[in-house]
Amino acid sequence: MVVVGGVPSPWSEAAKGILHIKGIEWAAARLAYDSETLKQWAGELSAPVLMIGQERPRRGWADILLLAEHLAPPPSLLPDDPTERALAFGLAHKLCGESGLGWSRRLQLIHAGLQNDGGFPDRVAKYLGKKYGYSPEAGAAAADRVKAVLGMLTTRLKAQREAGSSYYIGDSVTAVDIYSATVLALFRPLPHDVCPMDAGVRTAFETRDPETDAALDHILLEHRDLMYARHLALPISL
Repeated sequence: MVVVGGVPSPWSEAAKGILHIKGIEWAAARLAYDSETLKQWAGELSAPVLMIGQERPRRGWADILLLAEHLAPPPSLLPDDPTERALAFGLAHKLCGESGLGWSRRLQLIHAGLQNDGGFPDRVAKYLGKKYGYSPEAGAAAADRVKAVLGMLTTRLKAQREAGSSYYIGDSVTAVDIYSATVLALFRPLPHDVCPMDAGVRTAFETRDPETDAALDHILLEHRDLMYARHLALPISL
């Protein structure tokens, strides 16, 4: 699997977490933007990309999840109930999909960097902005989407806690829990002793503003910590 190296990219870390929980053995090929060999093998220079035998590359959170479900059905990370399964895909899209939490936080950090207000360094912000469709309007709007999704996730977790569950859906871990835990790296990376990431990227990820801080309810961080304590591997290998 092609993964981002040196940085806890939510999408790469979620894919790693899925394979870890399912006990699927895999090998990492770290993304190198100047590798023509990697581009020919994986089809494009992006991550994560999951490769198995001569099958087509799996890109994107949904394709990777569904392949992992096929390779190792138990333990399933998707509910059996059709309504709950649809809910899982909906929440996952809000976390990982275009205009979702991870996507919007990335635009927020690009915007901050280009405004000299934290976020990504100028060179990185310009590169990512071109790749992910940044415009000043999109960057300014990203903060509102971030707050909205954080609020929705908080409401969901609090309702689940009142019902006696630590997880987003039902009483057991699903892919939604993994995506939620890993996307929080874009807000509060885990400490250096368990997540020894690039120092400059850590500074960017830790960019704070009062409105986003207010939306980042402590229950989200508690859930993240529970996921790493019960289900995900520590220390994080980047």
